[in-house]
Amino acid sequence: MQIVKYPHPTLRHKSKPRSRVDSELRQIIRQMFEVMYEGKGIGLAANQVDLPYRMFVINLQADPEAVDEEHVFINPVIVKRSGSAEGEEGCLSFPNIYTPVRRPEKVVLTAYNPAGQEVTYELEGLHARAVQHETDHLDGVLAIDRLSPTARLAVKESLAGLEREFESDRRGGLIPDDNQILDRLAKLEKLRA
Repeated sequence: MQIVKYPHPTLRHKSKPRSRVDSELRQIIRQMFEVMYEGKGIGLAANQVDLPYRMFVINLQADPEAVDEEHVFINPVIVKRSGSAEGEEGCLSFPNIYTPVRRPEKVVLTAYNPAGQEVTYELEGLHARAVQHETDHLDGVLAIDRLSPTARLAVKESLAGLEREFESDRRGGLIPDDNQILDRLAKLEKLRA
């Protein structure tokens, strides 16, 4: 399992809900935490590791020793947003790019936990920002989609560099073509529905 970087097509794929929480899903969750910690991130959505499932993991401490800070959100839905705040965001799929993003300051979110129980969270501050960022990923929305025109211009060259790297990897056979990627995602969705 590894992080896919912009402009990988899975990042734009709208994730599908999982109908059951099983041992395989729990193993994927553990691997996602490991990959997130390796990247020194605080959140990671399944489509960032090339999986089509509607789930993400978060640990705001970015510390594998802080197990009590690990949170898993399966089939999350933001049911309420309030306030507004701008803050700097980074993303493991956009290495070394940090941008100002305006988001609601508080959210209410429902999701399933790894025990298969539905839970409601009332979040604010960085926690609210992180779950919104990861929920966006699950909908195929990237932080760069939420940038002002000025902020988008400021990262234009960095994005172009990621695009060149992606095309080079694809030409080198490291990344399949879009149709192969979409076919694989569709098979996974049917297999794990």
